[in-house]
Amino acid sequence: MTQRIVECVPNFSEGRDKAVIGQITAAIEAVEGVKLLDVDPGEATNRTVVTFVGAPEAVVEAAFRGVKRAAELIDMRRHHGAHPRMGATDVLPLVPVAGITLEECAELARALASRIADELKVPTYCYEAAAFTPERRNLAVCREGEYEALPERLAHEASAPDFGARPYDEGVARTGATAVGARDFLVAVNFNLNTTSTRRANAIAFDVREKGRPCREGNPITGKVVKDADGNPVMQPGTLKATKAIGWYIEEYGIAQVSMNITDIATTPLHVAFDEVCRKADARGVRVTGTEIVGLVPKRALVEAGKYFLRKQRRSVGLPEEEIVRIAIKSMGLDDLRPFAPEEKVIEYLLEAEHKPKQLIDLTCKGFAEETASESPAPGGGSISAYMGALGAALGTMVANLSSHKAGWDDRWEEFSDWAEAGQQSLARLLHLVDEDTEAFNRIMSVFAMPKTTDEERAARSAALQEATLYATEVPLRTMKTAAEVFPLLRAMAEQGNPNSVSDAGVGALAARSAVLGARLNVRINAAGLKDRTAADALTAEADAIAAEAERAEREILEIVERKIG
Repeated sequence: MTQRIVECVPNFSEGRDKAVIGQITAAIEAVEGVKLLDVDPGEATNRTVVTFVGAPEAVVEAAFRGVKRAAELIDMRRHHGAHPRMGATDVLPLVPVAGITLEECAELARALASRIADELKVPTYCYEAAAFTPERRNLAVCREGEYEALPERLAHEASAPDFGARPYDEGVARTGATAVGARDFLVAVNFNLNTTSTRRANAIAFDVREKGRPCREGNPITGKVVKDADGNPVMQPGTLKATKAIGWYIEEYGIAQVSMNITDIATTPLHVAFDEVCRKADARGVRVTGTEIVGLVPKRALVEAGKYFLRKQRRSVGLPEEEIVRIAIKSMGLDDLRPFAPEEKVIEYLLEAEHKPKQLIDLTCKGFAEETASESPAPGGGSISAYMGALGAALGTMVANLSSHKAGWDDRWEEFSDWAEAGQQSLARLLHLVDEDTEAFNRIMSVFAMPKTTDEERAARSAALQEATLYATEVPLRTMKTAAEVFPLLRAMAEQGNPNSVSDAGVGALAARSAVLGARLNVRINAAGLKDRTAADALTAEADAIAAEAERAEREILEIVERKIG
C-alpha cells in the first residue's frame, strides 16, 4: 500500500553544454515510472545536479542510463571546473523517501556500483551508507586527489575502487571514476525571523547547528578563540544533531532567516528543528514568523509534524492525512511568505499526480453508485464489500475522534486518539481494496484475451487463469480480514465512546459485518474455479471462520448499543 519511493541526485561533470546535459536527462526520463524534479547546471563549477524520483527499480535503471550517457558524452581529460570531481558522473547518491530504508538503498547502491563497473567499465567507489569501510563513508576520502590522482590511486590496493579496479588506461582517462552511495533525505529549510539583523540570525543558527560555535575566553562574542593542541578551534556544539545552519538577510523579503540543512530527518525531524529555533530565537528576543521549505519534502516530514502539533494540543491524531498536513502547514507557518501547495512541494503527491490511474475511490458518492449501476460487471460485490468495510471503519474512527475532545473527557484524549489512528489505518487499507477487487476481476478478463491456438498457448492460458483466479480469491479474503479488524474499535466505541454517538458505532458494526459476509461470497465463487481443491477448501474454510466471528462480534456490539439507547 505504501509507495516505495527513492530519490536520486547524480552530479554530472558538465554544467555549460546544454545539449550534453539535455541528452543525459533525456536518458533518465526515458525510464517509465521516473519523474525528473530538477536540473541545476553551474557554469563556474562546470557541474550539473540532477534530481529525480520514482520506484526503486525504475530509479536504479534511470541512474544507470544517466551514467552510461554521461560516460559516452563527457571527456574528463578536457574537464575543468571549480567543484571537486573525479568522473563524468562524479557522485550518485540514492535517498530513501518513502516505504524503503536507508539500508535497503545502500544495497541498491552497491548493486548499481557493481553494474556500472561491470557493464560500463567505470571504476566505482561506494560511500556514505553504502561504504564497505568506515573511512569511505566520507566522500572526500573516496574522491581524494580528484580526477588527477586516479592513476596513482588505481595502482594501489588500499586506494583502489570497490568495483572495477584495474590499471589506469584510456577508458578511465575518459570517464574518470564514480562514487555511488546512499544517504538520508536532506531537507533545506529557512526559518523566517522578525528581524533584519544578520548577526542575530547567525547567533541563533550557531545556537542550534550541530557544529555549534567556537569557544571563547571570557567574553563569548569578543573573547579569544580557544584552540586545541593542534591549533584547531574548540567548538561548543549546538543543540540539533544532523543540522547545518547559518543566518542571512534576504532583501526580497526584507527579513533575516536562519537557513538550515537537516541531513537526517530521522535524527532531527522538521518540527523538532522548528521548535528549537523558536526557543533559541525567543531567548534572544526574536520571533520565528514562519518557515520556508526550499525544494521538495517527503510526506512523512509533514505528517509527523502535524501529529506532533496535534499531540501538543492534546488532540486526536486519527485524522485524515490531508487535515494532518494542513495542521503542519499552519503550525510552522509554511505559508508565511507565499501559499504552500502540498501537491507541488511533497514528493509523494507529485508522483501520484503524475502516475496515478483513474480509481473508483476518487469518484463522488453519486458517481460511484452510478458506475456500479452501469452495464459493466465491475465494480461489483467485492468492491462494494470493501467500501462497506471502509464506511464501518470511518464510523468507528469518527466516534473515537468525537470522544477524544468531549467536554470533561480531556484526560482520555490519548486513549481515543490511539483508537482513531488505528481506524484510519484500517480505513486506508479497505479503500485500497475497493480498487484492488476490480483489478482482480480485470486480471481474469485479460486472460480470456490470450491466444489459445497451440498446445503451448492453451497451457499458458490455463496457468494464467489459475493464477488470476487465486488472486481474485485472496483479495476478498483480505477484505474480510481487514473489515474484521474494525470490530474491536467499534466495540470499544460502543462501550466507552461518546454516548451521543453510540448508534454510529452500531451502524459501523452493521457495515463491517456486511463487508465480511459480502466478501465471503466472492471468496467462495472464485475458489470454486481453482483446480487445486486443497487450496480452495483451505481458503473457504478460513473465510467461513472469519464470517462466523464477524456475526458474533456484530451481535455483541448491537446488544451494547441497544442497551445504551434503551
